[in-house]
Amino acid sequence: MKAIVCMFDSLNRHMLPPYGCDWVHAPNFQRLAEKTVTFDNCYIGSMPCMPARREFHTGRYNFLHRSWGPIEPFDDSAPEVLHGNGVYTHLVTDHTHYFEDGGSTYHTRYSSWEFNRGQEGDYWKGYINPPFDIPPTTRRMEKNQSDRMWTQEFINRQFAPTPEDQPQAHTFSQGIDFMRNNRDADRWFLQIETFDPHEPFFTHQKYKDLYPDEYDGPQSDWISYGRVSDPEDATTINHMRFQYAALVSYCDEQLGRLLDEMDALDLWRDTMLIVCTDHGLLLGEHDWWGKNIAPWYNENAHTPLFIYDPRCGKANERRQSLVQLIDFPATLLEYFGIERPADMQGVPLAATIDHDAPVREAALFGAFGGHVNVTDGRYVYMRAPIPPNQPLYEYTLMPTHIRTRFSSAEMQTATLAEPFDFTKGCRLLKIDGRPWGSVSELSTLLFDLQTDPNQREPIHNAAVEAMMELHLLDLMRRNDAPPEQYTRLGLSAQGT
Repeated sequence: MKAIVCMFDSLNRHMLPPYGCDWVHAPNFQRLAEKTVTFDNCYIGSMPCMPARREFHTGRYNFLHRSWGPIEPFDDSAPEVLHGNGVYTHLVTDHTHYFEDGGSTYHTRYSSWEFNRGQEGDYWKGYINPPFDIPPTTRRMEKNQSDRMWTQEFINRQFAPTPEDQPQAHTFSQGIDFMRNNRDADRWFLQIETFDPHEPFFTHQKYKDLYPDEYDGPQSDWISYGRVSDPEDATTINHMRFQYAALVSYCDEQLGRLLDEMDALDLWRDTMLIVCTDHGLLLGEHDWWGKNIAPWYNENAHTPLFIYDPRCGKANERRQSLVQLIDFPATLLEYFGIERPADMQGVPLAATIDHDAPVREAALFGAFGGHVNVTDGRYVYMRAPIPPNQPLYEYTLMPTHIRTRFSSAEMQTATLAEPFDFTKGCRLLKIDGRPWGSVSELSTLLFDLQTDPNQREPIHNAAVEAMMELHLLDLMRRNDAPPEQYTRLGLSAQGT
């Protein structure tokens, strides 16, 4: 028995042919849907990148207790559990965040790993005085990306003169090498993970040519997170969407290489395949760019998911059950016949893959310090914090942000908190927290996806809101949410 997870970053469900998109060139995603079970109700959990990956390891929500950080000493890591039970685990990735302060304990949970450099301004190739001209930062870059990061990004691009030189291509090549080298071995798990189609949307001209448009401004392929500004017309917004679509088409080509190898090695006979993402990305929808700062609309929260399980062999079918990323580690452990840790709250999806057996009534999702969201598959309830969004604390034994350690000033606020029910008796540092972005302008929202799938008009229905609030409170209790989470959301103490 073997298993492969192919994870893209920021892959938009609504821009894939299996989910109804008719203008993005992605034939291999359509081919994937014909070979697997396609899930219509997969939702994110904790956002953004590394919080989602902590869920992939631990099978439990991250965002109520922690923003962005490494695997904690008390965490159960599914790849590590697999390795400890005789399943060889291998990670191939070009996701730079694994190798910064805030993600530095993930890759070492695998039996072996490979890393391809150069994504998103990765501080890789060193030039004090580059022997080529650095173009000015683009208009979208000027809002929140540093000149240093753009300079490094442009330097890195000089080392990818062809599509075959891009980090994603190397990542898929190394994943395919692992498949070939171990085709006759049993009990292995391979994780192929690429940062694409996350911004910046760097691709080569052959993919851009698929999406001609009327934009004639400066180079612009790196969005910033925030409101769509007034001067941005439809031509500019569409151009950025086309840049993203070109990168999706490149991802599709790499996915095709993986599917070709599955066919050539006859791996469908005994190999589980999961193709997924951590979240989507807003590209002007709801007048927002990016993620984190905006509400977690479905463009970000409702994600694509494809799974093939050789035990049932179901293919070219769809499933409606509500599932989440926290279910993936439980699914892998059950597949290999390994008991899942007691703290893992996700559940195996074998019966859901086979015959659409439901696994939950509602799903919680969000980012640290922002909305706490819940959906039952029909309604989405976004509970906003009450200004000034306090109190808010980080609970951790690994005090790092994305690329830096916590400062000494931050650490001076630290006290020791009593254990949570999943920390195995460990007391944690309780440190003053900060949300991902300003939430002062955001409000509580309720949407009916049956009548308003694009979430254009919030509804006001006291009975439905009360029902969704009960779902939210139940899931917060089950996750031993800190008391202050109820306070900042304007809920009664401990949700009672």
